[in-house]
Amino acid sequence: MSGILRETTGRTSRRGARRWIVVLTSALLATSCGAPAPDKVEFRALPVAEYRDRMAAGWLGQMIGVSWGAPTEFQFLNRIFPESAVPKFRTSLVNGSFDQDDLYVEMTFLATLDEHGLNVSPRQAGIDFANSTYPLWHANEAGRENLRAGIAPPDSGHPDFTAHSDDIDYQIESDFAGLISPGLPDEARLLGETFGRLVTYGDGLYGGQFMSCMYTEAFFDSDPARLVDAGLACIPDESQYSEAIRDVVAWWRENPDDWEVTWALAGEKYHENREFRKASCTALPDQLNIDAKLNGAYVVLGLLYGEGDPRRTMEIAMRSGQDSDCNPSSAGGVLLTALGLDAVPEGMAAALDEEATWIGSDYTFGDLLAVSERLAREQVHAAGGWVETDPSGEEVFMIPVQDVTPTPLEQSWDPLPSVGSRYTERSRDRRGWAVRSTP
Repeated sequence: MSGILRETTGRTSRRGARRWIVVLTSALLATSCGAPAPDKVEFRALPVAEYRDRMAAGWLGQMIGVSWGAPTEFQFLNRIFPESAVPKFRTSLVNGSFDQDDLYVEMTFLATLDEHGLNVSPRQAGIDFANSTYPLWHANEAGRENLRAGIAPPDSGHPDFTAHSDDIDYQIESDFAGLISPGLPDEARLLGETFGRLVTYGDGLYGGQFMSCMYTEAFFDSDPARLVDAGLACIPDESQYSEAIRDVVAWWRENPDDWEVTWALAGEKYHENREFRKASCTALPDQLNIDAKLNGAYVVLGLLYGEGDPRRTMEIAMRSGQDSDCNPSSAGGVLLTALGLDAVPEGMAAALDEEATWIGSDYTFGDLLAVSERLAREQVHAAGGWVETDPSGEEVFMIPVQDVTPTPLEQSWDPLPSVGSRYTERSRDRRGWAVRSTP
């Protein structure tokens, strides 16, 4: 296919390869039936081999971050913990991720997409999640119980039926949506409408959409500030979640050399001020904070002050406290997607057990990479892109540049009416849970 090649600026891969945008004119895009076409559509090229490298690094970043931070989870509430308390990383530690909800919930979502396709209905996604049997907490637990009781999505995550709609849960498991949607932020955002609404609403949903959209851009950019901007483009500016992230960016610019100052400012506003915690989980409210906003702020704190160093990025996100295994997992996943496998800190994935499977899943790490690539190919095609072969015989994704339409504003403390979505009795098994076959 002919087109106009234009070199992009400021975006080079870690190997120094140039990136190109292909601009296709309306004449080239016109359909045979004479349907109107846009003046131009831009495409970004991403070698499939590079996609594999970055996607694998992104999964490892999550696995490393959650395993490293696991001993500290909720051990440091509303306080920074000292460097001396950072766990020593052992080479086998990465295998702890096979038992972590950050990862194993994602395996259920990927299996749903692999079995039912990218256009799977939220109702079917809810059935698959309802039939999971692994341990869950907070929004995930409440949402699954709603689904099992016959409350179908989107009501399963609506504040009328859960006190956890702004909790961190979809934020920590939304990585999959970005990793299978390279350069496609609106596709990642829409996956949140299917999977995030099983358990969250409002800022709880936006946290996942923000994270997944950072991942989509990390296949093309490694600058943390620009990745944050890409995430913000996917959520409404008027939301408190967006406000929290924009505040962290502003405080970082004012205090570029002292992350603890920014940490204190974030805590003062998004932990101590109850106006920014109106839908937070109420357990230990003066100390525990599992709200997506504050923990999302800690992820961004790590990305901005980590300055492209994966170990330092994860360490800052961890030392910020609260959900201090989930936050380095998100930060490490995003950054290592941007940097690729060569940037994985030495020894941190050396003893990965490639035969182990996640709780509730048959996926090994190799299976995870295969299903992610398979779904990414489907996403690229569904979005209007394609795979072509370059002169050396290597496959290249041609990915359309997307405009993002953020999800409209909704707030868990003042929600829109629930819609009365329910599963029928035919959709329930003898346990009373939703079952796979009949949404």
